[in-house]
Amino acid sequence: MRATQVLPAGSWNDADATDRVLIDFDRRHRRRIVLATEAGGELLLDLPQAVRLRDGDGLPLESGGIVRVCARPEPLLEIHAHEDGELVRIAWHLGNRHLPVQLLGDRIRIRADHVIAEMVEGLGGHVDAIDAPFDPEPGAYAPGAGHHHHHHDD
Repeated sequence: MRATQVLPAGSWNDADATDRVLIDFDRRHRRRIVLATEAGGELLLDLPQAVRLRDGDGLPLESGGIVRVCARPEPLLEIHAHEDGELVRIAWHLGNRHLPVQLLGDRIRIRADHVIAEMVEGLGGHVDAIDAPFDPEPGAYAPGAGHHHHHHDD
């Protein structure tokens, strides 16, 4: 099986998926890679340029069908605070260390790191160790970082 393009999550009908690939965060930024599908097949992802695959993206197969990208659960820390101001301050400190973060409204997820957990608790935050898919913010300068497209008529 071979896929040469990515359908962004939400742009295709998830019910049309014919198979799935389970990939952790580190392996989801790719141009070319062979992936094992849940049904036991092999899929060659062969893109013109590297992209960050996100949970829910679709990989249309040249032979027909779509393989759904699923983010593999991994050890994470889920951070919360009693007040919004505390959580904002914690987010600033995480960003200052250039850590990948997943923003979930009243919670922040980062990769498990006991040193950072101690820092967060020292800043008044609370940390829970969890296993969950990690889908951090792409960064302000990453292609498609805004997750929206502007269309202008000439």
